[in-house]
Amino acid sequence: MKKMAIIHTSFVSVNDLAALCKEILPGVAVTNIVDDSLLPEVRENGGLTKNVTRRICAYAVEAQQMGCDAILNQCSSVGEAVDVARELINIPYVKVDEPMAEKAAAIGGRIAVIATVPTTLGPSCRLVESAVRKLGTKAEVIPVYVDGAFDVLLKQGSEAHNAMLINRIREVAKTADCIVLAQGSMVCVAPMLADMPVPVFTSPRLGIERMKDVLGV
Repeated sequence: MKKMAIIHTSFVSVNDLAALCKEILPGVAVTNIVDDSLLPEVRENGGLTKNVTRRICAYAVEAQQMGCDAILNQCSSVGEAVDVARELINIPYVKVDEPMAEKAAAIGGRIAVIATVPTTLGPSCRLVESAVRKLGTKAEVIPVYVDGAFDVLLKQGSEAHNAMLINRIREVAKTADCIVLAQGSMVCVAPMLADMPVPVFTSPRLGIERMKDVLGV
């Protein structure tokens, strides 16, 4: 049986990713490594710290030692720490938002990257820009921060969060060629955006589908 680890920075996405793994990777054993102190530290410091990077690396090394065949990084805010961790292990370490970035880059034009956590916005935009360079497409990456929405999600629940997010997405769609929802926590609004005039990409399903390819199952 193949084994994989998912490294999370909060409990928000654990159930959603577990459901996707059950659907897409039914024969794969999944271990969740959750450190919910990582994201608050990143937010408090306005970005990655050496301590956060060290812990992301340590969890990756531990996942390999546990016998995992691959690792999935759940959180875009710490995605650039994955680049460091990859140098320390011999198994694939996939960023959940990499496939999403590639799809957006293939469309090109005005790519709106929407985030509800400010520390996610920079890494996510840079990830899309990197995908654009690799594909050689022409694109302008537009960062969009929905101020307060993530705190609303944690304190008031999904209904108020979703309303804030959907309103902003509809506004942005008027001038974008495609939209990237930078965080897995935003996937809950995807079913409500079926009538959007431009493609809207979310990361969880695409990330798990990439793991299927990586694991060869």
